[in-house]
Amino acid sequence: QVQLVESGGGSVQAGGSLRLSCATSGYTYNDYRLGWFRQYPGKEREGVASIGTDDSTDYLESEKDRFTISQDNSKNTLYLQINDLKPEDTAMYYCAAGRRGKHFTFAERLYLLPSLSPDDFQFWGQGTQVTVSS
Repeated sequence: QVQLVESGGGSVQAGGSLRLSCATSGYTYNDYRLGWFRQYPGKEREGVASIGTDDSTDYLESEKDRFTISQDNSKNTLYLQINDLKPEDTAMYYCAAGRRGKHFTFAERLYLLPSLSPDDFQFWGQGTQVTVSS
């Protein structure tokens, strides 16, 4: 069973930086695309960054200059670096893993493209809260 555990959230001042971590387990490397989502109270989850199994990435257009997704496969950990934090970054952040959605096949191997759609992800962590004060 795929398991995802986020950490690294907290309360920070505007202008600061945070690196969120997501410890992953229960699957073979590159079996799933990975992504980060944020959710404001009363709102739908919104994809902010994703990495495909071909290591390509996709970002929410409005955040691509401040957010960086990466993974350390030796540690089975996904990261989201957020720089120049703003009060509007205050939200719950979730990591997710999924196999639905866009993909391609090359040399008889299936590659999953990154996605910002929650519908393309089946497994979710419990979330980590980020609070940014001005």
